[in-house]
Amino acid sequence: SPLEVSVRQWPSILHLSLDRSSFSFLLGVHTPSSPRLVQVVMYIGQVSKDILKWPRPHSPPVVKLEVKADAEYGMPSTHAMAATAISFTFFIVTYPFELGLIAAFVFSTLVGLSRIYTGMHTVLDVIGGTLISAVLLALSYPAWDLIDHFLLTSPFCPVFSIVVPLLLCYNYPKLDYYSPTRGDTTTILGAGAGAIIGFWLTNQYTPLNSSSETFQLSFPPISSKRLMVMLAKFLVGVFVLLITRQFIRRLALSMLYYWYKVSTSDEEARKRLEIEVPYKFITYSSVGFCATVIVPVLHGLLELI
Repeated sequence: SPLEVSVRQWPSILHLSLDRSSFSFLLGVHTPSSPRLVQVVMYIGQVSKDILKWPRPHSPPVVKLEVKADAEYGMPSTHAMAATAISFTFFIVTYPFELGLIAAFVFSTLVGLSRIYTGMHTVLDVIGGTLISAVLLALSYPAWDLIDHFLLTSPFCPVFSIVVPLLLCYNYPKLDYYSPTRGDTTTILGAGAGAIIGFWLTNQYTPLNSSSETFQLSFPPISSKRLMVMLAKFLVGVFVLLITRQFIRRLALSMLYYWYKVSTSDEEARKRLEIEVPYKFITYSSVGFCATVIVPVLHGLLELI
């Protein structure tokens, strides 16, 4: 639904529109921890679906407005999990705390309601996803600074960020039939890995404060010129990411098809483990890296600051 799309995409819009320091603050200054947290939350959610195997709401009586993910199981709602993780890490550390808490609650509630509205989840699915994400947030919060320090400074960060997600993707629970959950999980872990490596590389040249101390961020006055600059940054970023995705995707598929001697016209081959995992991981890790390194550099070259 339009509601669901809008509330899910605003972090990406902010990332491509704001300067690095402003966006990093809005992420709670825990820049590399955010994609890592989303990776953990989404992996646990996707695996839980295929272990519990709770069906999605039956239609009828539910009218389903989305059919793409109908082959997946329903419990827990990974949309609700991601919304809770993103919104509460995004808002709670902002100032004032009360306003951030309310905004996080509203954001995650809207996403949960949108999943019920589209007929993809029951109320129990959404509540379960929200609670799981909240527990993971509470357990991981004390270690955010430690995780940030490792992900920003350790020379082992790139290797860790690639090897661990790949192992998890290759060892994803097997089902009796094909489900898009493994591919979706690989996409999420790949994008997160690329973003984390991008943050790590950027920090080698322009160190970013990873302290959890709360600051108040003062934005410059909004003007027509600033809005045009933000729009230009967003459009440039989207264009670069789309080109990157298409080019890397085709290159990765061509190489894998050649390696495994598969016909390029065989659409079903993309569902095979040895092809689906590497091609999606390579594609979306490239997108994540491009978003955190290439796009900001391009913004600087075009003087979109």
